[in-house]
Amino acid sequence: MSPTPFTSTRPTPASLGPLVARSRLARGWSQSRLAAELCAAAGVCTLSRHEISRWERGVRAPGRFWRGWLVRILALPVGPAHPARRVSAPTGSNRPRPATNATRRRVGGSAPRTPTH
Repeated sequence: MSPTPFTSTRPTPASLGPLVARSRLARGWSQSRLAAELCAAAGVCTLSRHEISRWERGVRAPGRFWRGWLVRILALPVGPAHPARRVSAPTGSNRPRPATNATRRRVGGSAPRTPTH
């Protein structure tokens, strides 16, 4: 007798794409609209309709962060809806910003200069 394969009620990455597409189309939304709704809810503007297309075609699977927002926006059964963090202001990128003159620390421990007028 062969072991029974484990089955889950959660969709696999390959079946998640069509589920996203069906849910999006059921609401009458375009891929751009879904991307805009997800960005607005998450407070970050890093998602485009191109990434939605990749998810729907199964080229890529949404990461944990976006799966959490998909659960909220489209009510998808893609696993536990972890409380996704809402950022106070969209940064446009998850990479650290380069230091500016105002934030760069001086080498040698000297105090920053005070402008004189």
